[in-house]
Amino acid sequence: MKYHLYNGDCMEVLDGLEPVATLFADPPDNLGLNYNEYRDRCKDSDYIDLLRKWLSTFLLKAKTVWFSYNSKWTFHVGRIVTEIEDQYGKQIEAKPCVQTFTFGQHNHFDLGNNHRPLLRLRWHDAPLFPDAIRVPSWRQENGDKRADPRGRVPGDVFDFTRVVGNSKQRRTWHPTQLNEGLVERCLKFTTPPDGTVLDPFAGTGTTLRVCKRLNLRCTLIELDREYCRQIAAENGLSPIDYPHRAVWQG
Repeated sequence: MKYHLYNGDCMEVLDGLEPVATLFADPPDNLGLNYNEYRDRCKDSDYIDLLRKWLSTFLLKAKTVWFSYNSKWTFHVGRIVTEIEDQYGKQIEAKPCVQTFTFGQHNHFDLGNNHRPLLRLRWHDAPLFPDAIRVPSWRQENGDKRADPRGRVPGDVFDFTRVVGNSKQRRTWHPTQLNEGLVERCLKFTTPPDGTVLDPFAGTGTTLRVCKRLNLRCTLIELDREYCRQIAAENGLSPIDYPHRAVWQG
């Protein structure tokens, strides 16, 4: 089977899973969003501890970790990354990226937030596949004969819109959702054709939908049982017998 969906806390489920090529994580932001089961509001200090535990654990489970988070936590994540670099030295490469979007949430009193940080943590021997994500260059689009016919490797600014209420990608049963194009670029860049992708916060199943298009194996973890049912129904996953936990596969 290529796809597995586990219902449970990712920190508990991860213990029993094999390492993968790429882990893509988009955790709750601790901003008080109205999730079905999860309470998205704890003390800031507790959430920062969670960020530290998540990143440290994810690194032990994947060659490359992509971590999307709210800009409110930028400086705290930076300190955590410094700790990780101090621990592992040149074994780990940390690359800050960013998702930008014009249609951000409007703020009448200050600059609105039109970006979402995207951290990439990568072990020194983890592969990259730049040819898999090339896009048409300005020179190609404007008939410049000097243009590389392969296109160009895009930079570290990911220009993908937010998935808002009228988006064709939107699943209305969940309060938040990442753009599939963003996830696809990340997975194509760091995952070999025979690699497995892991998403510890499955949400609406965005990573699974992308993996199905790319023909990649995928493992999802989701705390909320109803969200799991929605993902399983949409993607044709079937429940299987598994001790102490609800699991679907396809």
